[in-house]
Amino acid sequence: MNAPHPPRPAEASGTFALGGDLPVNRLGYGAMQLTGPGVWGEPADPAEAVRVLRRAVELGVTFIDTADSYGPFVSERLIREALHPYADDLVIATKGGYTRCGPGDWRPVGRPEYLRQQAELSLRHLGLERIDLYQLHRIDAQVPLADQLGELVLLQQEGKIRHIGVSEVTVRQLEEARGIAEIVSVQNLYNLANRRAEDVLEYAERENIAFIPWYPIATGELARPGGPLDAAAKEHGASPSQLALAWLLRRSPVMLPIPGTSRVAHVEENTAAAAVTLTDEEFAALTEAV
Repeated sequence: MNAPHPPRPAEASGTFALGGDLPVNRLGYGAMQLTGPGVWGEPADPAEAVRVLRRAVELGVTFIDTADSYGPFVSERLIREALHPYADDLVIATKGGYTRCGPGDWRPVGRPEYLRQQAELSLRHLGLERIDLYQLHRIDAQVPLADQLGELVLLQQEGKIRHIGVSEVTVRQLEEARGIAEIVSVQNLYNLANRRAEDVLEYAERENIAFIPWYPIATGELARPGGPLDAAAKEHGASPSQLALAWLLRRSPVMLPIPGTSRVAHVEENTAAAAVTLTDEEFAALTEAV
């Protein structure tokens, strides 16, 4: 018989201090899926979206990741509706640097005036006076990186953002970014089945930079009947998704997975992954399975 889950299972994931001064529980929540299809427009069930956010916090999540482009602005407004005034230990991270023209349409825009406008709008939509972590959603190849991050540094100096992060970068780009601003987080595609950003993760770990893997639950063939995730999940009485999240948490102390969902049942399942402990042999077997 499985032991009952603790009332705040996310606390079992341990903590990481963003920028050295902003502690969060390592298993967070990504709010992209709270919007309509194609990450566009309102959700089919706004009340369920509010319940998901509140339930995540009840389960011990203290780190929520969103972006102005999710909706656009729908995700940020739902977060405010569900959680404002925010708990003292809750960190809301958002991103700017994409513009949207329709469902599934994403276009990088890194002009300084655009980034400032979007940061100001995020402050308004989230109901914040300062954004704890503001991330450059994508580097705009048409604008010097020094201009893009330089504007975020100005916003930081004005007290409108606390920490700066970047998203979907190479090691070289991360090093360049660190020459312009103090970078406390990097958010790249990374999961058990796709580890192309391994070098970025290793760099982040060496430098004590938070690594926030987007699309953290991607099990693919690993979860097929009889596959390595399927077998380990049965052994633990867990789901393949929970095992994939447990693997991420075990992979590095700087890892902050942000699984997203639009359903309360799924946020409960995902958060329970923090209490799943892999043995050395299980971790090695899953690591070598890809």
